[in-house]
Amino acid sequence: MEEQTAVPGFWDDPAGAQKTMQNITYLKSRIDLYQDLHELFDDLRVLWELGLEEDDESLESEIDRGLLDLTGRLDQLELDLMLSGPYDRGNAIISMHAGAGGTEAQDWVQMLLRMYTRWAENKGYRVSTIDLLPGDEAGVKSVTLSVNGENVYGYLKVEKGVHRLVRISPFDASGRRHTSFASVDVLPEVSDEAEINIDPADLRVDTYRSGGAGGQHVNKTDSAVRLTHLPTGIVVQCQNERSQLSNRLQAMKLLQAKLIDQQLRKREEELAALRGDQQDIAWGSQIRSYVFHPYSLVKDHRTGVEVGNVNAVMDGEIDAFISSYLRQQSSQV
Repeated sequence: MEEQTAVPGFWDDPAGAQKTMQNITYLKSRIDLYQDLHELFDDLRVLWELGLEEDDESLESEIDRGLLDLTGRLDQLELDLMLSGPYDRGNAIISMHAGAGGTEAQDWVQMLLRMYTRWAENKGYRVSTIDLLPGDEAGVKSVTLSVNGENVYGYLKVEKGVHRLVRISPFDASGRRHTSFASVDVLPEVSDEAEINIDPADLRVDTYRSGGAGGQHVNKTDSAVRLTHLPTGIVVQCQNERSQLSNRLQAMKLLQAKLIDQQLRKREEELAALRGDQQDIAWGSQIRSYVFHPYSLVKDHRTGVEVGNVNAVMDGEIDAFISSYLRQQSSQV
């Protein structure tokens, strides 16, 4: 019997094979969704024709519910089709940092952390903490999360920018109104290490003891890791994992994401220069304002979308802002 020799091909590149399988799975899910919507439409049409034929008004409420479901799913499908960027269908890393204002701004970061966590959980996404620096008295100075699921980066990239809070401060004994700022940064998570090559000689690795609650929770080893990418000056750190190795792996993932984001920003700047766009990236140019006092309103300054129920927004209901911005961007292409 002739001995068969392996032919280089699909399975010789595990990373490429994984990407291909992910694309196949994604396309299959789109086909299944189309078929489900087509069946739902056919069922509703049959019900409508039956209701007309037999003059049966009792079917009206069932048809209305079905149409609402169909319209909502069609809107979601249309939104998904707008996610055409190279990393839009993948996971995301989202970071929040307190602006000037001490405890007030740090409390605002904690509120945003809760908002994005609630949004992700409602979508069925998985959230894990990469790094968290608690506030001095309350709140959070900075936090970095990994959010895993389909289309996460495509949606969350809309949230990148400065977020402004106006409220009566719970930390002010005089009950005065305060304005606080927090910056939100969103990076694409890189699944293929070959996609962004980092030379170990370009890295400075520092280890230190991670912060803790004190007592038995104090970390007695240098498990926290800080990486400095010397060519770009980018610094990342991770201290939430138990071991130094785990923290280093998470920090590398974050560094890869920042380098990819740097490449994407450079492309956007080149396109903006060709179009003659003027982009203001000043601290005061917030993308969204959340007003608790003297009235209740959340307004996105890029699209003009307003939501009066601030509490619902803080509970994670931010889809109106995301969809409006994606549709606006799609119409400008």
